[in-house]
Amino acid sequence: MAKAIHTMIRVLDEARSVDFYTRAFGLEVADRFPFDDFTLIYLRNAEADFEVELTVNHGRTEPYQLGDGYGHVAFAVDDLDAEHARFEALGLSPRKIVAFERDGALMARFFFVEDPDGYKIEVLQKHGRYR
Repeated sequence: MAKAIHTMIRVLDEARSVDFYTRAFGLEVADRFPFDDFTLIYLRNAEADFEVELTVNHGRTEPYQLGDGYGHVAFAVDDLDAEHARFEALGLSPRKIVAFERDGALMARFFFVEDPDGYKIEVLQKHGRYR
């Protein structure tokens, strides 16, 4: 069976991105591999083995075009309201909390935030299939 292990995004500023993911999601640098033309930084926390891989292409100065194909990566949390308040206190500009229903029942509660490069991240209350 296959197991999802990481998602990769290209970022302009390693320090800025690591700071965001550390403050927002408690992710820490698990490994960092510099190469001649790029550096790979793997972030994770004790909650899961799944990692966010940051790729920094050396010499890149222009923001990446995210296009219309990228959707988002999602994180599940125990207390969505507390996390939303924490994100606000950190100045991370989370969008408002949304309750999403299907067939009259709560399917999900969530909010979105963007990282420093504009990647959308969904933060979901642990509930139902979102664990």
